Amino acid sequence: MKLTIRSLDTIRETAHEFVANMGQASVFAFYGKMGAGKTTFVKAICEELGVEDVITSPTFAIVNEYQSTKTGGPIYHFDFYRIKKLDEVYDMGYEDYFYSGAPCFLEWPELIEEILPNDAVKVTITEQEDGTRIVEF
Repeated sequence: MKLTIRSLDTIRETAHEFVANMGQASVFAFYGKMGAGKTTFVKAICEELGVEDVITSPTFAIVNEYQSTKTGGPIYHFDFYRIKKLDEVYDMGYEDYFYSGAPCFLEWPELIEEILPNDAVKVTITEQEDGTRIVEF
């Protein structure tokens, strides 16, 4: 599927469409260059899923947990940018998150590709010359 984020003013509409098409998947791996809008789009998705907490990049924490008012369960947001060794991911107990059935949104998944679940949905965000973003999954 291909979606377009035309501007920050319309990002929630795109996030709504993304959520409507998530299906039964729970692990979403977000690929894109620095500044492509991964964190901003994940934030909009979390808001669409009913997260009322302040949503921030988990760059230093590696994972942030939010509660969804729509599902009543947790949502996990990962940022693996600072991972130096896979042992760090093993030590955090990634399996408990990835296989929980709760939505998991992963930034910089290329750093942990070898342990991604086989059914993880690859989401690519590409910035266009006109500033729009194309989201493909």
